Amino acid sequence: MAAAASVLAVFVASQTIPNTMYVKTVGVGVYWDSGSTNEVSSINWGNVEPGETTSKTIYVKNEGTVPMILTMTTGGWNPPSASSYVTLSWNRDGYVLDSGAVVQAVLTLSLSSSVSGITSISFDTTITGTEQT
Repeated sequence: MAAAASVLAVFVASQTIPNTMYVKTVGVGVYWDSGSTNEVSSINWGNVEPGETTSKTIYVKNEGTVPMILTMTTGGWNPPSASSYVTLSWNRDGYVLDSGAVVQAVLTLSLSSSVSGITSISFDTTITGTEQT
């Protein structure tokens, strides 16, 4: 008796499909130089007299992948009453900064001439980049 042999054939085919995606990120860097090498970690305004206005130049870099709109806020005032006497403004509020771009910004600090009884002031400055929609 002859043994019957059966052959089972399985055919398999595959295709690899490469995938690419870009992740949207928003990132803001603040530097003392236009080459973005010396990061701003604090700003020392020095001795400011009542009624005086002084300025500092910084550079803001969009370290994200999408254009962003720049804004600046202050907070953490010490003493809290100092916020009534100090004004910090800049020339880049609402500015649209493209991905990877760097822009020069001028911060302007003004101390009211009516300030009294305060010898030292500290506060935080926050520069925010919000994705442009």
